[in-house]
Amino acid sequence: MPRCTAFYWWRNWLGTLAVLVLSFTSTSAIAQGKDQELQTLRPTVEGIPILVIAPKETKARPLVIWLTGFSGQKESVEAHLREFAKQGFVALSFDPHQHGERRIESREELVKRVRGNIRRHFWPILARTAEETPKVIDWAIKTLGVRPEVGMGGISMGGDIAVAAAGVDRRISVVSACIATPDWLRPGSFEPPGEPDTAAQADYDRRNPLTHLQLYAHRPAIAFQSGAADKQVPPDGGTRFVTALKPLYAEVAERLVVNLEPDVPHRFTPRMLDNSIQWFAKHLKP
Repeated sequence: MPRCTAFYWWRNWLGTLAVLVLSFTSTSAIAQGKDQELQTLRPTVEGIPILVIAPKETKARPLVIWLTGFSGQKESVEAHLREFAKQGFVALSFDPHQHGERRIESREELVKRVRGNIRRHFWPILARTAEETPKVIDWAIKTLGVRPEVGMGGISMGGDIAVAAAGVDRRISVVSACIATPDWLRPGSFEPPGEPDTAAQADYDRRNPLTHLQLYAHRPAIAFQSGAADKQVPPDGGTRFVTALKPLYAEVAERLVVNLEPDVPHRFTPRMLDNSIQWFAKHLKP
């Protein structure tokens, strides 16, 4: 290669490298800037510990409530809240009944007790957390000025609660339930179900989504994000729920979706989070 040609080649190559470095630096700076523009709040509302990550201005923004899986806590989904907030949502999580700061025992004891009899100990967590969600929404509307149309979702247990909560509070207009089910009986699960006591049976009878289709007459947009190979929380629960609701949603069939990831077991994936963000953005328009 002639010396002059080599010189120009190196100059062009260095120029290209400089552009790439500047581009990467600018992108990183923008991402860091978005993070710096977010605020974090940790209030307690009627005994419910809450974590909020949101843009500095929350008024008239849409609220997304996002809950952890079983035995987790609000901080378990902090990274997810941050992603929602970057998209313009007021992102909120709270400790479900008997979880996080509300635990009545160690995490190990919680897991052993609930898995030892799922129907007796898990059904009350689902029902009672769903029923206290309106208190959180009331607080967010009054204190943060968010819009009354609310999105809600979560992972596994958190998704179960979100679907049930949409049947409790009609302000929940969008749901994204990940590796979750609207059928608390969970037929086909490898986990021993146990037997409910009278109180747990009452919780099921009052709040199990699949047997209370009439509670979804406001036709919230509901998406299930599930692993096709999930043997713990079988994805057919979501499919059966959507099929059962189709007559009610005849004019808005696009508001019911089941997304199945092939070969994925009971595991929350990045695609499920992306799908959830897109689902909320489509129906809440931050």
